[in-house]
Amino acid sequence: MRIAVVGAGAIGGYLGTRLAAAGEEVTFIARGANLEAIRSQGMKLILEDGAELHASGAKACGKMSEAGPQDVVLLTVKAHQVAALAPELRDLFYEQTTIVTMQNGIPWWYFQKHGGEYEGKPVLSADPDGVIARHIEPARIVGCVVYPAANLVAPGVVQVVEGNRFTLGELDGSTTPRLQAIAQCLIKAGFKAPITNEIRSEIWLKLWGNLSFNPISALTHATLVDICRFALTRNLAAQMMIEAEAIAKKLGITFRVSIEKRIAGAEKVGAHKTSMLQDIEQARPIEIEALVGSVVELGALTQTPTPHISAVFACASLLATTLNSRRGRLTIAS
Repeated sequence: MRIAVVGAGAIGGYLGTRLAAAGEEVTFIARGANLEAIRSQGMKLILEDGAELHASGAKACGKMSEAGPQDVVLLTVKAHQVAALAPELRDLFYEQTTIVTMQNGIPWWYFQKHGGEYEGKPVLSADPDGVIARHIEPARIVGCVVYPAANLVAPGVVQVVEGNRFTLGELDGSTTPRLQAIAQCLIKAGFKAPITNEIRSEIWLKLWGNLSFNPISALTHATLVDICRFALTRNLAAQMMIEAEAIAKKLGITFRVSIEKRIAGAEKVGAHKTSMLQDIEQARPIEIEALVGSVVELGALTQTPTPHISAVFACASLLATTLNSRRGRLTIAS
């Protein structure tokens, strides 16, 4: 299978390396030092047990036009990076090309093939000017919820922290031959790839933690365990989850775990810095719109109050704006 990995960072490198090692025809779309490293030495993956895997035969391109048409495109960049890439993505498409979206948060396609009163409604937080929707047809999309954690520790080198599950689903809940083929391809490469007929429910389950723990950690510089064990922030996270659950229920979503169980699960992860905190510390743009702004937007759409989510969103947005304008980073020095 011809597979393009758009965004050869931590998750893209993890996927692409294992897929290439399993015999798939993988092309990494990368840039800068990462592109040069992959071209010269391939992508190296350091597994949880310390073992190493090399994708020495994988192709690497700086432009999508150099890669040619692909059977599957794994879109592994962050949500706020998709719009800039959307027009160029079409260079990877032919009639049967499937694009697997792997962004956190509420995706731009959320109401495509949704049914009901919100069918086809754009999610402005994810796609403000509609450029993504104009370049990626709903028929091409397979949704994916990413659960593993990994880090790009050096150009062309990815270290797996934990996890190997990528849940897949068609937007209309059907089980199609292409969906089964992609799942089998991932399973062959050593991943867990369960198929769900409720991909939006899976998105909300992950987002439930992301929308609360990520911005709280960015604002407080606390790890997951610290947030969960400090009574005030534990309660704040719970209140944000309550508001999000009310929105989701109006959209037909049912959560299969309780709020307390979800918080307990985050606490068990331990002294882990969320991706948003890591981005704040490393002067990278944060996924505030996709993870939090989108929920505020859906709250307004469904006429659901979001006082706690909106307050945290406002503070985290100002922090991101301030750091971006000053080209700065924020860390706590001991």
